[in-house]
Amino acid sequence: VQLVESGGGLVQPGGSLRLSCAASGFTFRTYGMSWYRQAPGKERELVATITNTGVNTLYADSVKGRFTISRDNGKSTVYLQMNSLKPEDTAEYYCKTPRIGVREYWGQGTQVTVSS
Repeated sequence: VQLVESGGGLVQPGGSLRLSCAASGFTFRTYGMSWYRQAPGKERELVATITNTGVNTLYADSVKGRFTISRDNGKSTVYLQMNSLKPEDTAEYYCKTPRIGVREYWGQGTQVTVSS
């Protein structure tokens, strides 16, 4: 299993970024996927999750109405569209699988920095 995130960077407050997580090594379309983030000195927190079909999604209260999780099962990729970014969204963002076999899998992370 491999998860490769991309799309992070430096953006001004109020700006937007779209993160991507390309998955391989498992049957992507049969698993829900999640995005997490970890800011310096803080615990890793769930940002959003999406079911395998993409029909159902769940968001942390702090990002509701600003972030959108989506997926393309044909491309084995999950996305996180982030709008109206705030400095407090600054963090390393990770995608994660649920348990596959005996363990969950994490990507390497992509840094998002929101600053003027």
